[in-house]
Amino acid sequence: MRRIRRITLQDFRSYRQLDLVLDGRSVALSGANGSGKTNLLEALSMVSPGRGLRRAALGDMQRQGTQGGWGVGVQLMGEADFEPTPLSVMATPPAPFRKVARVDGSSAPSAGVFLDYLNFSWLTPAQDRLFVEGASERRRFLDRMTLSRDKAHAQSSTQYEKAMRQRTAALLSGRSDPQVLTILERQMAENGVAIAASRRVMAGELVRGYAALRSGAFPSASLSLSGRLEEALGTQDAATVEDDFAEALARSRRRDAEAGRALIGPHRSDFEVIHLEKAQPARLCSTGEQKALLIGLVLAHAAALDEAADAPLFLLLDEVAAHLDSDRRAALADILTELGCQAFMTGTDSELFAPWGARAQHFNVAADGITEQL
Repeated sequence: MRRIRRITLQDFRSYRQLDLVLDGRSVALSGANGSGKTNLLEALSMVSPGRGLRRAALGDMQRQGTQGGWGVGVQLMGEADFEPTPLSVMATPPAPFRKVARVDGSSAPSAGVFLDYLNFSWLTPAQDRLFVEGASERRRFLDRMTLSRDKAHAQSSTQYEKAMRQRTAALLSGRSDPQVLTILERQMAENGVAIAASRRVMAGELVRGYAALRSGAFPSASLSLSGRLEEALGTQDAATVEDDFAEALARSRRRDAEAGRALIGPHRSDFEVIHLEKAQPARLCSTGEQKALLIGLVLAHAAALDEAADAPLFLLLDEVAAHLDSDRRAALADILTELGCQAFMTGTDSELFAPWGARAQHFNVAADGITEQL
């Protein structure tokens, strides 16, 4: 099983320099608020496409008082036939900062190359209101899960958004060429259907993931996708859905020009989670139930990827145990052990991680550094 065996940081957030050697077990980080626990999780999340678990600007991650940019590195070790591989990412000035990915010391075209080696899934306190806030956060959450099993999902999303921006700009200019609009709408249709199809596959795999968990500690749930393309793909082939979407975009040009944005497409889709035992939407559940549902969703994702993903999944769980009772903390430790994925967890009290015992490597995080608790 592939594991992160070393983490290095340079001028990242609160860390001037860090060289943390690991033994392959899950990692429990305890310490006071503001000590740098979440900063370490954020650093790991940057070794992936996108802006990481805080979605911060690259320049904001630079340690205060420095000007040379920042760097994050991880050393992977694994199966006998897997060569130890250093992965690194850095952001360099001048503004706007640019994210540069490296594999084994060589520059890569984009951070998408990291998906050949590892995937990250994360859960933070900021996501606790995922089920009750706007659809955009839920789409982002689902798309990150989808990306972990379909590397092409990122490219489809990028190309869709680029074509959508160009189409909107053309419509707003008042001088749009119908032939150019048709080309852009076809690009939106092709990539939009690919996005929707990948989301549908991920939703189906989550059902399999829940079944594989075989644990009653976290509630099982169903996931219902709502969106023009996602729903159409349930009854029609992809080519037909593409044609229909392209035609719908053409008919919507005037409305979209007046609105200043595209009013239909996968960028408007949503998903709803249903608490199966209660037959109740997650948005109507209690705060505690929503937290348990969210953890269950992340665990189901990990279980679904156990065999389907090209690269192993690593979990970044920020303050995950803080609001769980002792039974659920013990169950979480057992489930993560059974799943076999390396988890990086934070909490203010080391006692929160007592159920892990020797199954995790325990560290204390303080302003003056990170020390292992033996």
